[in-house]
Amino acid sequence: MATTSSGGEPEHATADREIVMSRVISAPQALVFEAFTQVRHLSRWWGPEGFSTTTRSFEFRVGGAWDFVMHGPDGTDYQEWITWREIVPPERITMLHGESRDDPNAFESVLAFEPAGDETRIVMRTVFPTKELRDEAVEKYHAIEGGEQTLHNLAVYVAELSPNETTPIGTES
Repeated sequence: MATTSSGGEPEHATADREIVMSRVISAPQALVFEAFTQVRHLSRWWGPEGFSTTTRSFEFRVGGAWDFVMHGPDGTDYQEWITWREIVPPERITMLHGESRDDPNAFESVLAFEPAGDETRIVMRTVFPTKELRDEAVEKYHAIEGGEQTLHNLAVYVAELSPNETTPIGTES
């Protein structure tokens, strides 16, 4: 597995407002997509190292929302909200992510799930409303490191899933 990140070179109009990350995950495309789209999986791996997630509501459909709290390792709670703008199973998800439904600083992420042999390359392109918000996310909130850690957590989680089931090995009930 490898992770690459960049602030983006000026390849197009949004380059100075973007963060692009990718990672190859040792699991089939459908399984990685499922881990990203079902709340029972998301709550097991979502967030940077040391964070946990509590879901208040979750409706995975275009126009639906995931309302949740991320609990930081220092005890700080972060109110989070995501709405799904596009869902193309098992290839792509577009989502708007902010603190609440009316967050003016919400940012859009496009996630591509690409087959890479028996593995899956996930590419996450996040575009912020302004360069200043992107820079603040990188510098103040360590968005690149946090994103890499989140993709790492996803890779570790799906590696624990049995090949024909979607329940982590050893946690079946």
